[in-house]
Amino acid sequence: MKKDITELYCFVDDFCKIYSAHEKSKLLPSFAQRNRLCSMSLSEMLTIVIMYHTSHSKNFKYFYKTYVEYLHKNDFPKAVSYNRFIALMTRLFMPLNILLHLLFGEKTGVYFMDSTPIKVCHAKRQSSNKVFKGIAKYSKSTMGYFYGFKLHLIINEKGEFVALQITKGNVDDRVPVPKLTKDLLGTVYVDKGYIKQNLFLNLYERGLKMVHSIRKNMQNKLMTLRDKILLRKQTIIETVFDYLKNKMNIEHTRHRSPINAFVNILAALVAYAFKKNKPSLNFNFHPL
Repeated sequence: MKKDITELYCFVDDFCKIYSAHEKSKLLPSFAQRNRLCSMSLSEMLTIVIMYHTSHSKNFKYFYKTYVEYLHKNDFPKAVSYNRFIALMTRLFMPLNILLHLLFGEKTGVYFMDSTPIKVCHAKRQSSNKVFKGIAKYSKSTMGYFYGFKLHLIINEKGEFVALQITKGNVDDRVPVPKLTKDLLGTVYVDKGYIKQNLFLNLYERGLKMVHSIRKNMQNKLMTLRDKILLRKQTIIETVFDYLKNKMNIEHTRHRSPINAFVNILAALVAYAFKKNKPSLNFNFHPL
């Protein structure tokens, strides 16, 4: 079914005007490298990859052939062929990265942090995967072994992105925490995988309290009722991960280019940031 993409295109086009002007002023001209012009504008290409993640399609080729070349052919009159578009997708990495950071949510003082694996192939096929050789890593999560990357994410109670980072699959969840939380103050709710005394103290000294449940071999400590309730609501970030994987197709195993794989991930995150009805908590955050 054809969708109204006017609002999305206008926002992306306004961003592209500023981005293109800034890029032109910063980049040095290259006369040795071939720079073939494209009939499609940057804003059109960005709109297409973002629109894909809001559709019900699980295959980008089917989406491009059906939506772009047929249903929305009047919206994209200068659309290139599918193969040409795939070759041009590498140009979208930097603008998507910048656009995603511009769409980060409000720093409310209440945050939820967790990570999720992003598989690039079945764990048993890692030795034959040449696309991500030397980039992706083999590791284990709560759902079993996987080969790929990790998405480390911090959201607020409104379900908005506050900070995120993509690492190799074998990176410990606690390693990116200092960088992810460097500008945050308040309270962050995590699971038991983030338990580390030095990490807790370092965050607490700069104004960020990390709240987590305790392990069986740990001494029980008092916790405010507010923190107890919000710690139980920590599953909201699992809801976000589930939506990104099952609704926005952030994870699939058909990539033939590493940079196009990251373009797919960034486009899915941008599409989620545009989503109006995000998973959120209906809770009174005033002191009890």
